[in-house]
Amino acid sequence: VQLQASGGGLVQAGGSLRLSCAASGNTFSIRAIGWYRQAPGKQRELVAIIGNGGMTNYADSVKGRFTVSRGNAQNTVALQMNSLKPEDTAVYYCNAKTVTTVRNDYWGQGTEVTVSS
Repeated sequence: VQLQASGGGLVQAGGSLRLSCAASGNTFSIRAIGWYRQAPGKQRELVAIIGNGGMTNYADSVKGRFTVSRGNAQNTVALQMNSLKPEDTAVYYCNAKTVTTVRNDYWGQGTEVTVSS
């Protein structure tokens, strides 16, 4: 599975950004897809993820502000980020979890989000 992310940038606090990620390759093996982020000096953390049945999981820090969604073709995922805060500044990574046994965790290249105060 290959993941191509886009949509990062610089925004003022309170603004919005939308990240997109397109999966290719063995997309039929994907069981969940979503976003992680890593801020400078911090560990990578889950932001939001959505499973094939539509179940979602969000970090407490983004609940009510971010929305994860999948496209009709199920091989795209978007992250709508509203009411952005400076603490949302990080590199955001698209992630896909698959049902394959040899390898079941795939990462896209990061896209940088900077929220200015």
